[in-house]
Amino acid sequence: MNNKKISIEQKEGIYYLGFGEHETKSLTVISEETLLEMDEALSEIKGDKNAKGLVLFSHKPGCFLAGMDVSVIQSLTSEIEASQGCEKGQEVFNKLEDLKIPTMALVDGVCLGGGLEMALSCDKIICSDNKKTALGLPEVMLGVLPGFGGTYRLPRKIGLTTSLDLLLTGKQVKAKKAKRMGLVEAVMPAERLLEKAAEYLFKKESHNKTFQETLTEKASENFLARGVIFRKARQTVLEKTKGFYPAPLKILEHLEASFGKRRSSYLSNEARMFGELSQTSQSKALQHVFFLHDNAKKLEQKDKISSVRQGAVLGGGTMGGGIAWLMANSNQSPILKDINLEGLELGLKQSSSVFEKALKRRKITKDEFERKQRSIKPSLSFDGFQRSHLVIEAVVENMDIKKKVFSEVENYVSDDCLLTTNTSSLSINEMAKALKNSSRFAGLHFFNPVNKMPLVEIIRHEGVSEETINRLYKWVLDVKKTPIVVNDCPGFLVNRILAPFLNESAYLLEQGVSIESIDKAVLNFGMPMGACRLMDEVGIDVCSHVGEIMEAGLGPRAKANQLSHKAVEAGLLGKKNGKGFYLYDDSGKQQDINPDILKLLPDQKTEMDETTIQMRLILPMINEAANILDEKIVDSADTVDLGLIFGIGFPPFRGGLLKYADSEGLERIKGAIEKFASEVNEQRYELSPYLKKLVENKQKFYEL
Repeated sequence: MNNKKISIEQKEGIYYLGFGEHETKSLTVISEETLLEMDEALSEIKGDKNAKGLVLFSHKPGCFLAGMDVSVIQSLTSEIEASQGCEKGQEVFNKLEDLKIPTMALVDGVCLGGGLEMALSCDKIICSDNKKTALGLPEVMLGVLPGFGGTYRLPRKIGLTTSLDLLLTGKQVKAKKAKRMGLVEAVMPAERLLEKAAEYLFKKESHNKTFQETLTEKASENFLARGVIFRKARQTVLEKTKGFYPAPLKILEHLEASFGKRRSSYLSNEARMFGELSQTSQSKALQHVFFLHDNAKKLEQKDKISSVRQGAVLGGGTMGGGIAWLMANSNQSPILKDINLEGLELGLKQSSSVFEKALKRRKITKDEFERKQRSIKPSLSFDGFQRSHLVIEAVVENMDIKKKVFSEVENYVSDDCLLTTNTSSLSINEMAKALKNSSRFAGLHFFNPVNKMPLVEIIRHEGVSEETINRLYKWVLDVKKTPIVVNDCPGFLVNRILAPFLNESAYLLEQGVSIESIDKAVLNFGMPMGACRLMDEVGIDVCSHVGEIMEAGLGPRAKANQLSHKAVEAGLLGKKNGKGFYLYDDSGKQQDINPDILKLLPDQKTEMDETTIQMRLILPMINEAANILDEKIVDSADTVDLGLIFGIGFPPFRGGLLKYADSEGLERIKGAIEKFASEVNEQRYELSPYLKKLVENKQKFYEL
């Protein structure tokens, strides 16, 4: 078998270097072998006096190069080793840039990280109009910066301001936008790239800069203007990251110090900064999260599993409309059924609003908006359900009603149609009893809003078939969501671990700790929003209902607080009616703390330090996660961490809940839980036997 990473061919003096000819994986990445072969090929071309030009391309449709193999970054054990690795890559790309002949990269599909850095080393970049074509430097999302010259060449190509937007966020740009910003010289159909290569290689580009481009370019050359640009960028970074992520700040520090210097100094600083960042705890955690997410995308024999071509949603409203949008966006022409026109109108309004936002951001065209929105077929009957491959139920959260719906719909679908429920708290095992054939039934729990939240929990019950689980897993991947498989239990995985966090927040409020103190402590831990703010977002009535279900299912350790029940009685439901822990205006924007909620809280305030508040809220989550592993609700710590990062936004820079627990030390965590148990004097802090056993055996969650 040919293991060469690069193919070399020469036609009429033009060299063609191709990547991924023998790649079996879906994406071609840069490895150490790739760089070595590239270096040798460039030496050969440099030594050929008859060489007229060089074209880089990919043999694999839909992927030019997806960047450096992340496992190589993960294997780096010191700053020096990491910096030296960067320098080797920089030398190769410098050699490419310094060739005396015209050079060009033909990009079809994914062109990220080191792949884009390689393309930027060429004189020109031509890309395809393939929907998969995306260019970007996502290294910041791994807690590092581009180390093969990206911070040097990108600003030179598209200007400082535009490049900062890409470097600091890791965002990817599609072909047309890349052309508009000057990142690529031309866009054409993928099949014409090689055909037109020789013509474009020697073509003189005449890009007339607009007045705005000239103004921006001149401004970045001005020392004072650059200072303003960097200051504003730093302010934006701190607002978004709260200082938890060092990589964006290091990128700014490096660019500010290096801008305008000669290439050797610039790249030396880049390599040094990469080395420093690669060994930070945040980068190690983000690399861990990358592999969690990457592993979740893998499914054995995926190509042999049938795809969903048409879907159906039972129940309109916000959630039903969100799920219908997801299906329509994936070209699955869903039927949206409800028992009344009001529900259908709400569902269609929800899907339309999401498509309209995408249209405004130029993510879709007007034609795509019309086609996709119209592909949702509203219905008051089961007409057309016979052709559906997947039905997702999203009716009111009531077991009797859901059972009735499933016993009815089963009569209108084909034998191989998958039937699923979007319940967030009801028993899947109990619901399955309503079906004649429960092997094709499972839970499919989405998080709200569907268009933004990446996680979907696939919930097993005792009679479900493996074929059903695999088909649902493939469907979740097909609609660009992240799946985890969970066994049935109260709250499943995410809500079961979130429940003690929210429950304990309410207990702290009842104890006299202020709303401000709790939310500030939670934000400073790295969560995306405060605990009280989150209860408003979820709905205090929903929190109260879920609390009752958790207590009924798990017993005294999940004893529900009384505050949420009192708030519901007082008509304080959260964001949905503009009154919760906070007040909200008509647009849903948070205002001040609600004075009505303060009437339900103790007059005597309790001062509590921030770390204690954080531990009072986070330790019950770790304890419950240990119980979940003990009950085999999920198969590993990986699944727990993936679920919480993508389901509730647990801080990625901590690597996940159980990765964080391991890093803090399980013995310390056990001691802290036992301390709180003695202080609180209730079973809420009853130590998990599983966690106790780990400590006794001197094991970690990630060592199992």
